[in-house]
Amino acid sequence: MYAPIGIYISDIAIQRKTLHVSAMPADDCTGILKALSDRNRQRITKALLGADFNVNELSERLGIPQYNTSKHLRILREAGIVDVRAIGQRREYFIATTFRRRIEREGVTLDFGCCSFRMDQLPE
Repeated sequence: MYAPIGIYISDIAIQRKTLHVSAMPADDCTGILKALSDRNRQRITKALLGADFNVNELSERLGIPQYNTSKHLRILREAGIVDVRAIGQRREYFIATTFRRRIEREGVTLDFGCCSFRMDQLPE
């Protein structure tokens, strides 16, 4: 007969190990594709390709609640698509320099080898 797992948990010795994960290659597309997989993040990216905005301006322009806009901007920043600058108390978001250079170099179609992404096909 089996005893509930909870009885044995205190008897198990847990070893802590440090997991070393190698950095992803610079040309890995996973982060960018995950960030651009959401329609609102695509809309934010398209808006920022045209001009720099703060969260409230983007929220009003795109009709997305400010809280959600902030969350989307965080994801886009983590993917290296968007960056932010402080202007006094204000935070202004813009397309990150490295991402903008990539678009300028590759044109409207970003080719990742495994797939491509058309920047001119982003929704309004």
